[in-house]
Amino acid sequence: MIYFCKTPSWLKKIYASCTWQINTTKKIIYLSFDDGPHPVATSFVLDELKKYNAQATFFCIGKNIAAFPDIYKRIIEEGHAAGNHTFNHLNGWKTNTQLYMENIMQAQHLIDTNLFRPPYGKITFKQISALLKQQSPFKIIMWSVLSGDFDAGISSNKCLHNVISNTGSGSIVVFHDSGKAFAKMQFTLPKILAHFTEQGYQFEKIIG
Repeated sequence: MIYFCKTPSWLKKIYASCTWQINTTKKIIYLSFDDGPHPVATSFVLDELKKYNAQATFFCIGKNIAAFPDIYKRIIEEGHAAGNHTFNHLNGWKTNTQLYMENIMQAQHLIDTNLFRPPYGKITFKQISALLKQQSPFKIIMWSVLSGDFDAGISSNKCLHNVISNTGSGSIVVFHDSGKAFAKMQFTLPKILAHFTEQGYQFEKIIG
């Protein structure tokens, strides 16, 4: 599986209309969680975040909100941000723009947000343009650090190293609150929260 743990500058320039990190001089990290809500994984994340008074951003799949509305409600009630991650976790490179936008809008009925993250990070320039031309334009959020918690080919310690070695002020870090990624995320997240809290960092949600 090939991916960048730390997003290279050339990729950020190609997709310059997307947000890859938050410009700040303060010691703030932006944790994000994709593919939920999930009854076990999301509940674990929320419990861990609460221990550190940390906020995060959850990029939710519409069909999972429909399946687990109480978990989604808890995300919002506990002060976190929610983002749209399509209704069916669509790969933008394999989906025509009309169908892609319809799927996003289907999810939008359940998610009151202007934040959007494309599943797999795969989106076409035409799809980006369509999102930015909406009456309420979407803010397309990518990432600066990919934990790799979804990768069955790496260890939990490697996942932890990916985050600790690449994260700093303004980093947008991706984890997944899904069944597939749960084991590595469960190992890594508490250690990340403890490590960066000791370093004087705070964890905030992304503002649309």
